[in-house]
Amino acid sequence: MSGKKYKNALEKVAAQGECDLQQAVELLKEISDVKFDASVDVAMRLGVDPRHADQVVRGTVMLPHGTGKTVSVLVICNEAKAAEAQEAGADMVGFEDYIEKIQNGWTDVDVIIATPDVMGKLGRVGKILGPRGLMPNPKSGTVTMDIAKAVKEVKAGKIEFRVDKAGNVHAPVGKISFGAEQLVDNAASFIKEVIRLKPSAAKGQYVRNISVSSTMSPGVRVKKEKYVA
Repeated sequence: MSGKKYKNALEKVAAQGECDLQQAVELLKEISDVKFDASVDVAMRLGVDPRHADQVVRGTVMLPHGTGKTVSVLVICNEAKAAEAQEAGADMVGFEDYIEKIQNGWTDVDVIIATPDVMGKLGRVGKILGPRGLMPNPKSGTVTMDIAKAVKEVKAGKIEFRVDKAGNVHAPVGKISFGAEQLVDNAASFIKEVIRLKPSAAKGQYVRNISVSSTMSPGVRVKKEKYVA
């Protein structure tokens, strides 16, 4: 988006102010002016202090209409589970060969799913996978014996999210080519799940603000009252 186009988009967003989710998505579709199918993201600023373990907001949600992105999945498991992983649609399946590749710097994958019995060895590459958000975790359903279910859910649009150090949480909820209703459904599913996961230790106002944006667009502020009432 050029400087002039961005300025015009910014003016439209400022004139609109806070709006309901449907209006925000429609405005986003109107101002998005890039030559590719831009991703649409929802960002929420939360009243939590992630330095305290009991205030970390982390979870997963199934987006009813998927993300619009082809997600590459690696399953790390013993040979006994390999066929199940392949039949479920995993793009890559292996064990020590992939751990070695990761140790050598390879991380070209979107999601890694593992069985509990291999986590001891996978822990060796935790320092590489952790900062990239790729380390399998039981809470996100990526450490499981039900490999087929995990792979199918990720492929169907299950996303993982985690609050950052500044108390913000964000996630992709589709593409700008999606219909407005599809984007609203996906965004609402994410917002509601973040709110459902409010830590009991969080005091005061939990949701500070919500905004939606697309790649290279300004953020459109969303009225939060409907979700936090």
